[in-house]
Amino acid sequence: MPVFKTPFNGYSVKFSPFYENRIAVATAQNFGILGNGRLHVLELSSNPSLPITELIAYDTADGVYDVTWSESHDSVVVAAVADGSVKLYDLALPPTSNPIRSFHEHTREVHSADYNPVRRDSFLSASWDDTVKLWTVDRPTSVRTFKEHAYCVYSAVWNPRHADVFASASGDCTLRIWDVREPGSTMILPAHDHEILSCDWNKYDECIIATASVDKSIKVWDVRSFRVPISVLNGHSYAVRKVKFSPHVRNLMVSCSYDMSVCVWDFMVEDALVSRYDHHTEFAVGVDMSVLVEGLIASTGWDELAYVWQHGTDPRAS
Repeated sequence: MPVFKTPFNGYSVKFSPFYENRIAVATAQNFGILGNGRLHVLELSSNPSLPITELIAYDTADGVYDVTWSESHDSVVVAAVADGSVKLYDLALPPTSNPIRSFHEHTREVHSADYNPVRRDSFLSASWDDTVKLWTVDRPTSVRTFKEHAYCVYSAVWNPRHADVFASASGDCTLRIWDVREPGSTMILPAHDHEILSCDWNKYDECIIATASVDKSIKVWDVRSFRVPISVLNGHSYAVRKVKFSPHVRNLMVSCSYDMSVCVWDFMVEDALVSRYDHHTEFAVGVDMSVLVEGLIASTGWDELAYVWQHGTDPRAS
């Protein structure tokens, strides 16, 4: 599969849940420390030998750290921005009409955004201000703020089976499970001894969740019995930045790391590392698996490159 060169450093990549040939890439200038951001929406050709083309790009005054697609409108994306804002863009409208919404309640960088796949009208934002916020598209202010973490919240992810349940991963070394109908978190899991940078729910078992940490490991947990992880995956040589379960295979997951690699794992077997891809030349910080095409993976990193490839093939091969 071909590669797309972004002008800024890649931070996050997400496949569209509606179009198998469309991805969004969040980028930030100067490694996200200072400068502008740009959100790219890219089209993949049905012919792997043809290049990836840019459908549209949106510029921001600050870096874009994450992006998530609306689950109800095929043209809407949500961007998590370094200035503490959450911005909604509608590809169907002219650039001058965008962003269609800009929510600015977080007091520090917004690091993660995730759209509710069950209810489809709400989304989460997680911030370095130690909070998670719940939003709906039609309300000008957040529905609720979740404040229990003692440090940056790097990731907040909806459970794929339960409309009211989500998990949050924090630099305070805990994973918390929340039910929006409850006043506080329903579970606190001291999952690692170091910062937790990412978490994701299994798409086939609503009780299984993975955490990825600065300690270089990925742990898989069953929330019904979380004293000991189901599996501990070691193989990355630096902090694991992102972990995602496969939408198609129960035991399969993908991760990316500051060691510049993207790894595919089967957490139920002893030799869990299935594949290792070393196509990035800088920190690999964004990875996703397509819901619509089995085995299709996308990654992005600080080398300003976004790759899309079929699992089992060389991402650098044209």
